[in-house]
Amino acid sequence: MFLPRWFLFASGVAAFGLSGILIGQTDAAPATDSEPQVKFAEPDCPFFGPDRERFFTDALRRASGMPQRRLSATTDAVGKMLGNPPGGSRTYNFDQTHIAGSIDSYIFADFQANGITPAPNTTDWEFVRRITLDLTGRIPTPDRVLSFVADTAPDKRAKLIEELLAKPEWIDKWTMYFGDLYLNTSNRASTSLNRFPQGRNALYAWIKDAITKGKPYNQMATELISASTGNTYNDGPSNFLVGSVVTMGPSQDIMDQMTASTFDVFLGMTHVNCLLCHNGRGHLDAISLWASQTTRYQAWQLASHMSRTSTAKIPVDPSNNNIYYWSLLTNQKNFTTDYTLNTVTGNRPARVAPTGCKAGQPCYTVPPQYILNGTSPKPGEDYRASLARNITGDMQFARATVNYLWAYFFGMGMVDPPDTFDPARLDPDNPPPAPWTLQPSNARLLNALAQHFIANNFDLKALMREIVNSETYQLSSRYPGQWSAAWEPYFARKFVRRLWGEEIIDGVAQSSGSFPCTTVTAGACTQAGYAVTGWSELNMGYPSYAMQFPDVINTNGTTNAFLDSFLRGNRDDQPRRSDGSILQALNLMNASLIEGKLALTGATASPLVVASAGLNNTDAVNRLFLTILSRYPSAGEMSTALASLPTANGTARNSAIQDLAWSLYNKVDFVFNY
Repeated sequence: MFLPRWFLFASGVAAFGLSGILIGQTDAAPATDSEPQVKFAEPDCPFFGPDRERFFTDALRRASGMPQRRLSATTDAVGKMLGNPPGGSRTYNFDQTHIAGSIDSYIFADFQANGITPAPNTTDWEFVRRITLDLTGRIPTPDRVLSFVADTAPDKRAKLIEELLAKPEWIDKWTMYFGDLYLNTSNRASTSLNRFPQGRNALYAWIKDAITKGKPYNQMATELISASTGNTYNDGPSNFLVGSVVTMGPSQDIMDQMTASTFDVFLGMTHVNCLLCHNGRGHLDAISLWASQTTRYQAWQLASHMSRTSTAKIPVDPSNNNIYYWSLLTNQKNFTTDYTLNTVTGNRPARVAPTGCKAGQPCYTVPPQYILNGTSPKPGEDYRASLARNITGDMQFARATVNYLWAYFFGMGMVDPPDTFDPARLDPDNPPPAPWTLQPSNARLLNALAQHFIANNFDLKALMREIVNSETYQLSSRYPGQWSAAWEPYFARKFVRRLWGEEIIDGVAQSSGSFPCTTVTAGACTQAGYAVTGWSELNMGYPSYAMQFPDVINTNGTTNAFLDSFLRGNRDDQPRRSDGSILQALNLMNASLIEGKLALTGATASPLVVASAGLNNTDAVNRLFLTILSRYPSAGEMSTALASLPTANGTARNSAIQDLAWSLYNKVDFVFNY
């Protein structure tokens, strides 16, 4: 598609926005020569790897002069390119009271204590799109936008939230979210781990079933940590720990990685991974007060909970060892000994018993002990069951879960990055010694939300409901006046979020009405959906939306390339990211996945474009804006659009209608949630 003359209309197009706003402005900026260099003894420490920036908290960044997060800069830049929403913004009284113990009571108290004036409330037009995307990964339908805005009930936002929480799209979105968190993929190239599509599907189906049924999160965690099976194709949760199997080393490497992954996912404590290589002292002194006082031996005690677990490949066909499922079993033959200090090779530094200690002596093995309270398994208790009991009964489990979800909805956690918790700096009633400070930006709120989560039986939906019903979540991303980036940790405005690749491609399909076509018969699409590797085992047909993919890999190369350009990650060594790039802009402008959904004729003709072409120009512009951007055009946008549309029906007008729809898909309004 050529660049139409009214491409200039889109001074706020994502093509310019993504390449001009976000390139090089990642949440974890790369190191520069001017940054402080922290030296560590172990060259294989994850600190030196591609994820090294994750080990720096924002507090350390500020103290050491490292680059700050760019949430404010990105939000300001996007805001300048957004169209003006109809209806203006709601107002409120800064001094209004909030229910004691609510999210807003803590947040607004911080505003007052620090002299911060928060942004006004977001408009109804913006809210309906924001909440629909955040909870379901879809854009709202035009009819739902108009009915919501026209509704005069004071509780309409709360009602909309309940409506969205009950939708199957909510299940799809959060199945994808937890699939990312649990690194559920058919294979992990970085460790040569292969679950095969059947193992991936089993975990996917388990996650989806748990989300659908509202399974308490502590129960979900318990099942994932303590699962035992002889066939991972038939048992979903067992695939979580199997994902931590590493090769080319002793069994302790597997125990260590299972432990590190479990603590990262469920307690937000990535530094345990470091402790499994070396003592904290001399390595983590500038990063974590708790870790600096914790030893490698204590980490071994924690990893010993995995010492009675065996993992083995079981060929599906005894004549072919290349296709297999896994067994993940407890207390099997040759796995009846605690964590043993007898390695000098592998993926981590040597594990060597004290001088003079011999095999069979107590000093040669490390019995299990929970690192945060010093307790050991009860007599006869399964080691992993004991670990699950300690983790889910730990206040840190609730804190970490709350913080992960807070980071999703607000763009950053109260502890950020969300998996860099320092247990020694979380209690506002027992602050750490100087120069250390409390780690959470609002420790009392974090603890209160964690208690709320526990009191509601670890109900994920109840936690989300509490967050998105808050006035804090409903603040505008637009800030009248002078905004200070120093206010970021106080959440005094909404920070924009670049949509996931799945949300973008699904939003185009949903709004255009043109879905992927698997089979074309007699010029018509008879079977719509994406063909996904190994999907047939689930007997669910073809997924119509990318948010329904069980993995971040599918068989359509064009779809893969588009989604990968939006940095969906690989559920291995590349996490999902929100960075922008020239490639994203080029894909939005030129990818067949976009242009192909704007056809006026043929098996995949777009109902939106066809219907718009049958309207007068004013109605056509309104319909396209409302369907794609969830709002009407401003007066200036309407004037520019009308000037570009011929009045007479025909090929030229049809092409102009297509160009207009294409241009709206390239605006920042479409690509960012604000």
